[in-house]
Amino acid sequence: MPTCDIEWPGGRLELSRRVHVMGIVNVTPDSFSDGGTWATAAAAAEGALRMLDDGADLIDVGGESTRPGAAEVPADEEVRRVVPVIERIRARTGAPVSIDTRKAAVAAAALDAGANIVNDVSALRDDPALAALCAERGIPVILMHMKGTPRTMQASPEYDDLIGEVRAFFEDALARAHDAGVARSRTVLDPGIGFGKTAEHNLTLLNHLDAFAPLGRPLLVGASRKSVIGKVLDLPVTDRLEGTLAVTALAVARGARMIRVHDVRENVRVVRMAEAVVAA
Repeated sequence: MPTCDIEWPGGRLELSRRVHVMGIVNVTPDSFSDGGTWATAAAAAEGALRMLDDGADLIDVGGESTRPGAAEVPADEEVRRVVPVIERIRARTGAPVSIDTRKAAVAAAALDAGANIVNDVSALRDDPALAALCAERGIPVILMHMKGTPRTMQASPEYDDLIGEVRAFFEDALARAHDAGVARSRTVLDPGIGFGKTAEHNLTLLNHLDAFAPLGRPLLVGASRKSVIGKVLDLPVTDRLEGTLAVTALAVARGARMIRVHDVRENVRVVRMAEAVVAA
């Protein structure tokens, strides 16, 4: 997979060599699963370091919940939440850190604090300055599909051609990034499980991840603890580990190169086993 590796000044993720696991650190009071888990920046940084010890390849730090119905957080508050965490992580490790944000001001502060990657759920639509920032600094960007906004996305989402529409969205997002000067080789695509989709939409996407292979970019799948698992298994968010692990294994089999999860140790083991099966 020669086009899968992504790099930034001074660093690289060799996604062509193996699937990478991204640990989630949400520094928010209201995220759907782990909101309020990290009471202080120090606790959040320690949590991130434990994830790295458990086998995570990189950490994703976010300061704004994008759960269904979530309200937007002002940029200055988002910066206040994430920068001290990133600074503490960077003081202890050189492992890659991504900043989960839609705002250029937040991304700039996070990059200054030591972040290496931008994870944008709006796929560079919400803040045009974010694409320019990524281009200027040579920073990779994760482009996620979302129908609507976090506040509105779950209000009866409908598609005439789910796979075709998501693929067209990705093509537009890649063109938008390219037009702003972001190299195609610095992009990752995320189908946005749970973002403007019913449970049935999510299951269909997960079963057809290979439909996006012709785009030539690595796929990130973030289904950890999400409502599609709760609906299928009739389980609360606190009891969705096994469902998450099943999705992780199948996502690797369908071609995902990055897996974004809360429970790192268990998912790393599943990823490595699934890779071995696929390689055989």
